[in-house]
Order: sequence, then structure tokens, then C-alpha cells
Amino acid sequence: MTQHCHQTAPTQFVDAKGIRFAYRRFGKPGGVPLVFNMHFTGTMDHWDPLVTDGLAATREVILFDNAGISRTTGEVPTSVEEMAANAVAFIKALGLQKVDVLGFSLGGFVAQALALANPGLVRRLILVGTGPRGGEGMATLTPEAQAAFGARYAHPDDVWLSVFFTPTESSQAAGRAFLKRFRQRIVDRDPEVGRDVEPAQIAAIYKWGIQRVDAFDYLREIIHPTLVINGSHDVIVYTVNSLILQQHLPNAQLILYPDSNHGSQYQYPALFVADVTRFLDAVEPFPVQKELEESCLETSG
Repeated sequence: MTQHCHQTAPTQFVDAKGIRFAYRRFGKPGGVPLVFNMHFTGTMDHWDPLVTDGLAATREVILFDNAGISRTTGEVPTSVEEMAANAVAFIKALGLQKVDVLGFSLGGFVAQALALANPGLVRRLILVGTGPRGGEGMATLTPEAQAAFGARYAHPDDVWLSVFFTPTESSQAAGRAFLKRFRQRIVDRDPEVGRDVEPAQIAAIYKWGIQRVDAFDYLREIIHPTLVINGSHDVIVYTVNSLILQQHLPNAQLILYPDSNHGSQYQYPALFVADVTRFLDAVEPFPVQKELEESCLETSG
């Protein structure tokens, strides 16, 4: 049996809710699969192969395009909750009863809504470069995001240097390395999204981010072990929103990487893979020191 990776995994299709979902599955079979939820205007091919293949070394990973994205049919919903409902339909159409869920940026909104509405489907949650409903500066694209997406670039991919990385020399160098990696897949590559995707997703972002009374109360209901990861200087979904998530989720850890923006996991892919792998593989995601000490004593005895 061929062992596929990010570059070679074939695009497959499954039908649910009248939508034909495009997806790819690869990695180590068995155990709980890890389902990835993508950012604003992204496709399956916007993931970093160092991240997907790194995580696929120890588990099965599943990438997919939600409704209306690239080769997936249907219309892009204008609410995060409907995006989450479509993601659930996709997961169930694969016959999966339990998954780990990773959401990046807009995909992190979707991951929260998915876990909230379908708690029994989710084992553990990874929220990357994202924030809560009604978070700081989340009612629309931030001024920095508007400037980055609205600017002209010599090469279209250079937009991600502004969106994902800080202006420092080291961060920009990491960004240029990322751009080379994420363009390596040539055969069976996802087409870029259509013009109708951006306004629908912006509408969903607005509804999620609008300020409201007791905005963060819903987070108490997401009791799943959760790992929150972001860059120290995220200007797309402000870093403070990751702290808000950690403070209001009942069972969450926060990791911030230095000198990094919205795409910290692409600047530090080895660290990110190691942190996520530890979190997903641990019998207890957040063991207390006493348990570690007892384990040490049992081993030495």
C-alpha cells in the first residue's frame, strides 16, 4: 500500500448535505484522525507541508475544502455556524465517530463552533491564530489585514509575507522558505478560490466578531482539552484574543512563539509539530506534577 504525503495524496470526493467535498487523507492510519480547517480564502494547498507531513508521521491527517471552496461544490456560508455544520457533515460522511480538530484563523472560529454544537464528535482541539466570538478587533478584517490584502505585490504569493510573518529579517526569511514549500505540489493542485468566496467569508467573520454582551460565556461550554497557539505579534487576529481563549476555555493551554505574526506555525514548523504531537499523544493532555513524580518513582523502584 502506497504511503502518501502532502505532495502525493490524491484528491478524493465525498457527498454530504448536497455538497461534494474535496479532501485528502494521508499519514499513519489508526487512532483518532486530525481534521484541518483552513483560513480566509485558503485551500488545501495553503497548508505547509512541513506541518502536515510532520503531524502525519504519527497520525492520519485529513485536509478538506469546505462548501464553495476550490473544488468543493455549494455556496460559501455567510456564518461560521453553518460552515461548522458543513464540516460536521463532511466528517460524518467519512464514517468517523471521533476526531481531533485543528482550526487556523477563520478555521479556528469553525473549530470552536463545531466543538460547541457537536461535543461528542471531538476529542481534542487545536486553535491557531484565532479568537473568540466578539473578540478584540474581530468585527471585520483588522486595519493591518486590510492593508496587507489590499496592497499590490510583484508576485501574488508575497501577500502571505505580510499576513503571516513579521517585518523582521529572520521572520521574512522564514516566510520566503514557506512560500517555496507551499508551492511544491504541482500535480492535482487545488484551484485558487473564486471571487464570491471573499465577501461571503468576510460576512461570516463580521457576524462572529461583532461585539456583544457576555461574548465569551459560550467558551465555558467547550470543555475539550484545547491547545491555543499564536504568534507574539499577530496583527490579523490580534494576539490578545488567544489569551482571551485560554482564560475562558475551561481546559486550555496557550503557547506564543517569539517574533511571529499570524502564521507562527509556518515560521516554527518543527516547534509547532512537536507541541501539537505532545498534546495529542499524551494520555493526559495536562498532567500535574504529582503524577509525573509518581511515574518517576515507579520507574526507579
